[in-house]
Amino acid sequence: MRRSVSIAVLLVVFGLGIAGLGARTGSFTASAQQKSETMEVKIDNFSFGPGTLTVPVGTTVTWTNRDDIPHTVVSTEGVFKSKVLDTDEKFSFTFTKAGSYPYFCSIHPKMTGKVVVQ
Repeated sequence: MRRSVSIAVLLVVFGLGIAGLGARTGSFTASAQQKSETMEVKIDNFSFGPGTLTVPVGTTVTWTNRDDIPHTVVSTEGVFKSKVLDTDEKFSFTFTKAGSYPYFCSIHPKMTGKVVVQ
C-alpha cells in the first residue's frame, strides 16, 4: 500500500513539474495535463498569434479576429476554411489527427500560421 501511495505522489509531483515548466518557458504548447482542450489564436495587426501553436490530438483551436478589418483562416492543404471573419468573430476547428497544419488568410496571403498536432 505504501509503495502505491509513493508512486502516486511521485506521478503527481512530476506531472505538476512538467506543467509548470511549460508555463515558465513561455511555451505555446498545450499540456496533456490540461482539462480544457481548447486553445486560442488571436488575429491582430495582420498576424496570427501565436504564429505556431502545438496541441495534443483532439484539441479545438479557436481563431478570433481582433483586427478592425476582415480576415480568413484557410488550411493550405484544404483541411479547414473559415468564412470571412469580421471584428470579434470566431472560427473553430478540432484537430483529430497528428500532423502539421499550415494556414493563411486568403484575403492577406502573407499572413501565415501553423498548428502542430502531437
